[in-house]
Amino acid sequence: MSKIFTMGMGYLTWILTDIGIYVAIFIVSKIVFCYFLVCSILLISLHLLKIRKMNEEDKKYRKQREKTNSLTGELVRGIRDIKMLYAKESFVEEIDENIDNLTYSQFALRNTEINYNCIIDVVYDLCEILLILLFIGLMSHNYLSVASALVLYNYRSRVFGNLMKNVGNLLQEIKGFNLSCDHVFSLLDNKEFKKEIFGNEHIEKIKGNFEFKDVYFGYENHEVLKGMSFKINANETVAFVGKSEAGKSTLFSLLCKLYDVNSGNIFLDGKDISTLDESSIRNNITIISQSPYIFNMSIRDNFKLVKKNVSDSEIFEACKLACIDEFIRTLPDGYDTVVGEGGITLSGGQRQRIAIARAFIQDTKIILFDEATSALDNETQKYIQQAINNMKDKYTILIIAHRLSTIVNSDKIMLLEDGKIVDSGTHKALLSKNKTYKKLYETEILSE
Repeated sequence: MSKIFTMGMGYLTWILTDIGIYVAIFIVSKIVFCYFLVCSILLISLHLLKIRKMNEEDKKYRKQREKTNSLTGELVRGIRDIKMLYAKESFVEEIDENIDNLTYSQFALRNTEINYNCIIDVVYDLCEILLILLFIGLMSHNYLSVASALVLYNYRSRVFGNLMKNVGNLLQEIKGFNLSCDHVFSLLDNKEFKKEIFGNEHIEKIKGNFEFKDVYFGYENHEVLKGMSFKINANETVAFVGKSEAGKSTLFSLLCKLYDVNSGNIFLDGKDISTLDESSIRNNITIISQSPYIFNMSIRDNFKLVKKNVSDSEIFEACKLACIDEFIRTLPDGYDTVVGEGGITLSGGQRQRIAIARAFIQDTKIILFDEATSALDNETQKYIQQAINNMKDKYTILIIAHRLSTIVNSDKIMLLEDGKIVDSGTHKALLSKNKTYKKLYETEILSE
């Protein structure tokens, strides 16, 4: 925006100079003045037509560029959920399609510029040739002296050429876009950050058993897990409780191989996850966080990201189990309602229930709830709790919860302190034998 002042002064200077040149040409030769005027009008008309056509193509290009940049931004912001939904291929295909469309828009813009530049250059050259012939005719009939013809000929570049001065502006825009792309794709190609490493062994469908065996993990100099060991059987519902920074969420990140353990082993159906490929892990585990990411597309398309060929009946059934179908049908466009960036038009509980429905559609055997009900009101919590109950005995369910009332029916509850499991058992068993757990529960009852 600040450049408009300096550029405006430059344009004003050129306009005043051109007016002076036309006055000088009129004084020297009215015939040449009329010829220059006709040629100038012709070239200006072509230039204006070029600008109009380029503006039309530029609007398409900018719209496609914004769409591509927005989608790329969604990829970066929602990368965790994309990984856990194992929707990388779908999302990359969507981005590839948008980049292709952007490239075609850019080519169309450049082709329009090149074609009109060729036409303008040809007309310019014809005007110069006819100008020389006009000078020869005028001089042969003594209407114009040789000296005056040379002066007027030298004016042609100012009279004709000032129409062509901003040819390179568009190239600067494209260059800026390419620089932005280089930065974004340097992140996507893992040039600056540590690359994820997976094994080669593949499991199509897991049973849902897993085990942590003497696992140590820490961030830089801060040790989070200190010799963590436990085993969970398929189709069990297990909750993890404890104070903040006890290592609960870290367990989930390690199980999904978002991080690698410092030492120890994690086994999935008896296989060390370090030997498994990405599909075996990410396509069999779903995380439902406190703020799950819902993509800026229709509700139906959010489900199709997880499973391309999902049928409407599967979507409806999954949403009924997640206690969200009735709400979706009240929306103006139902399942075709676009939810906004990050699902901004939905409440936290609605986003979580849609995430639960995605988990039903993805049909992973292990489903992880990372403090999914901690920020919800009691009524919304009941919907989430009902959705979890609909999963019980069909999936291996792990729950991190601050509200102990949501996990009283779990098959097992594990109490974490300082990166270790200090006790485990059912809700009733822990109430009777563990003072720390009893205090946590009683504190929650009193606060409610």
